[in-house]
Amino acid sequence: MAKAVGVGGIFLKARDPKALSAWYAEHLGIEVQEGGTLAFDGPEAAGMTVFAHFPGDTKYFGGGDQQAMVNFRVDDLDGLLARLEAAGAKIDPKREDYGYGRFAWFEDPEGNRVELWQPA
Repeated sequence: MAKAVGVGGIFLKARDPKALSAWYAEHLGIEVQEGGTLAFDGPEAAGMTVFAHFPGDTKYFGGGDQQAMVNFRVDDLDGLLARLEAAGAKIDPKREDYGYGRFAWFEDPEGNRVELWQPA
């Protein structure tokens, strides 16, 4: 049977796409590809990707009009949060720990709430 086998990309609107991409490259270590897109490639990018739907009135994406939220798998949650805080990102103090990993959130320079997940 033909089926989807993973997420091929996440596409978000931005007021300044080049600047926001450069910010993500600098502070999250995501490689900039030819043409200016950001991409994970290679064996370190392997792992589970979740595609889920939330109720229309969810507060999980933050308090604003945000319609989608990106979740990045990370290798060092505390280290990345410290890096983001030093860069001036707004860090949510909330943390969640489960048997399958740890979660935290921050806002990028354009106010998008982003989730970080360090798998167990």
